[in-house]
Amino acid sequence: MEQYKQEFIEFMVDCGVLQFGDFTLKSGRKSPFFMNAGGYVTGGQLRRLGQYYAHAIHNTYGDDFDVLFGPAYKGIPLSVVTAAAYSELYGKEIRYCSNRKEMKDHGDVGILLGSKLQDGDRVVIIEDVTTSGKSIEETFPIIKAQADIEIKGLMVSLNREEVGQSGKVGALTEIQEKYGFPASAIVSMSEVTEYLYNKPYKGEIYINDEIKGALDNYFAQYGIKK
Repeated sequence: MEQYKQEFIEFMVDCGVLQFGDFTLKSGRKSPFFMNAGGYVTGGQLRRLGQYYAHAIHNTYGDDFDVLFGPAYKGIPLSVVTAAAYSELYGKEIRYCSNRKEMKDHGDVGILLGSKLQDGDRVVIIEDVTTSGKSIEETFPIIKAQADIEIKGLMVSLNREEVGQSGKVGALTEIQEKYGFPASAIVSMSEVTEYLYNKPYKGEIYINDEIKGALDNYFAQYGIKK
């Protein structure tokens, strides 16, 4: 596993963003783990988060894009901090763009925040996590309605490795098949499990035998087939 992935797993734990226990998700599923990107709240945390996203995007999609699009609301700060990190790490100026939940009819009018999309723009979408792919279903038509753009791909922080809306393949695979662009993550839950299982981190075991058993049962029911 790449060093930055190991560091990102530790970073999620340190920030309290990745937790293990008993959680009820928006979908109604009972999950033994929960990822909440709202846990990144300080300037230092956001700076590091942008760097991890920038690293993963650079490794996956290279520099062949112009705009980072972060869907409202959580995608807004993600697109901002990652665009800043990309400039800092790779010396390339990437524009950020996000959508509003409501159309604005005065001042900075329209549905978009940040840079307007232009014909020919190459766009990477950035989100915190995708469980079912429903957010892309809302985001895709908004982006495509603004200009004649090319979507280079989607980057999320954690691939939960659960089946998408079809119940047959993973959400990221489903997005790729439905919309025709690749979808990737900084890390996957299998990588998280491999790295943390029965391994002390700062004196604590985050995935012990009990949690590992709960994860195995959860993915037996909701996980993608590998």
